[in-house]
Amino acid sequence: MHSHQQKILVIDFGSQYAQLIARRIRECEVYSEIVSWRVSDEWIRQFAPQGIILSGGPESTIGVNSPQIPDAVFELGVPVLGICYGMQAMALKLGGQVESSTHREYGAATVTLEQTCRLTQGIEDRYSEGNGRAQLDVWMSHGDRVTVIPRGFNAVGVSENSPFAIMACDAKNYYGLQFHPEVTHTPQGQRLIERFVQDICGCGSLWTLKNILKESIEIVRAQVKNAPVLLGLSGGVDSAVVAALLHKAIGDQLTCMFIDTGLLRHEEALSVLEVFAQNLGAKVIAVDASEHFYQALVGVSDPEEKRKIIGRVFIETFDRESKKLGDIPFLAQGTIYPDVIESAHASHSAHVIKSHHNVGGLPKDMNFKLVEPLRELFKDEVRQLGLELGLPYEMVYRHPFPGPGLGVRILGEIQPQYVKILRAADHIFMSELKKQGWYDKVSQAFAVFLPVKSVGVVGDARHYDYVIALRAVQTVDFMTARWAQLPYDLLDVVAHRIVNEVPGVSRVVYDISGKPPATIEWE
Repeated sequence: MHSHQQKILVIDFGSQYAQLIARRIRECEVYSEIVSWRVSDEWIRQFAPQGIILSGGPESTIGVNSPQIPDAVFELGVPVLGICYGMQAMALKLGGQVESSTHREYGAATVTLEQTCRLTQGIEDRYSEGNGRAQLDVWMSHGDRVTVIPRGFNAVGVSENSPFAIMACDAKNYYGLQFHPEVTHTPQGQRLIERFVQDICGCGSLWTLKNILKESIEIVRAQVKNAPVLLGLSGGVDSAVVAALLHKAIGDQLTCMFIDTGLLRHEEALSVLEVFAQNLGAKVIAVDASEHFYQALVGVSDPEEKRKIIGRVFIETFDRESKKLGDIPFLAQGTIYPDVIESAHASHSAHVIKSHHNVGGLPKDMNFKLVEPLRELFKDEVRQLGLELGLPYEMVYRHPFPGPGLGVRILGEIQPQYVKILRAADHIFMSELKKQGWYDKVSQAFAVFLPVKSVGVVGDARHYDYVIALRAVQTVDFMTARWAQLPYDLLDVVAHRIVNEVPGVSRVVYDISGKPPATIEWE
């Protein structure tokens, strides 16, 4: 059976967790897609899902012009699971009532199971000492609450501020959870999603790495046939996996172009060329365009403007160099599923936190047909595919790196001197994290160049030099993160080495901000 033959549809009401829901479904080895609540009824019918999950959202279901559930959701006759806002919207659409609560329920909570249903049967964290009923530890985030459940539903679970924390209609396989099962703060959340996807919707394990790789190769070969393909190789995980996949699928038909922006990490260009040109035998053209980028960024301090300039110069360089290669009809890109969601505005009802770090897209007048074999995959799936294709673990599991590179880790104007300082400091930080076994314990770590000077003493001389900030975070989904509590001895070694080995640095600080309120990157 094809990996897409059984699938779950996630309807997004602007939730910051919609992608996390889809990922949890895929962990059940079942394909999932995310669409906005504005999607047409006809599209839903043609998609023909085995089940539908309604996400949470930042709006109030009883507010003016609040997002609504498409009619087709309840016309298909498939199981439906509403989460938070999705549960409230379900209750309203099916005849229940929702009211604004005087007590907002946010954070850890306990749900007591007053009854059982197919969704919750046999799933619990513990039993109440008082009445012996099963209880679940959950994560709540809501202001409104359901006060009257629709006809045919049972009140399954209750929390301190939610008289209907779980509602269920086993006859129609409709379920509502006021809490968020997709987050790690709900310990039994994955079991609840598995129960819904596998047992209630009846989906089997078709979305497997073996099937994904086999079908991706077949699709690429069918699309490009014997034509040449050009890939912009950035050194990041996504483009690296695309390169390995395409090389396996079409061999010498692939040409990779690596553009050195001058804003890369320590010896990044060298490592990319070694892996692909020497180890995999792929054709790689290296272009050093660092001077073009530096010149275009002179005097620019605004972070958004820096991103736009870096994206524009990258496109101009790629366009110029690609024309030297003759007529190549296909362009491969490392587009992944979160990029597709954002670019298609499938989640355009979400509250935007900040602009994305990726380098801008290619202009319409570039005469290429796109090859995007990863466009259905999340980042964790891309990494697993990379290992399957034989890429080194160190490359596949490198920490995330923004598209504009070190350009958004230098606050203010970018100068070659600043890049040199930052690259050296960042390399020391990464080296010590790896040496002391902390690199894989943190989700992302990097150094930041601060364009302010601080008094210091190096040797016996007084110096007035720049400041380097260190940042390391631990997170599951990058939507929230806590600062990594690195050992003092490790920080001491890193700071000592940076100040002594990197000319121009007089002071090192460590960022202990969480997300929220801070973001992970500084710009």
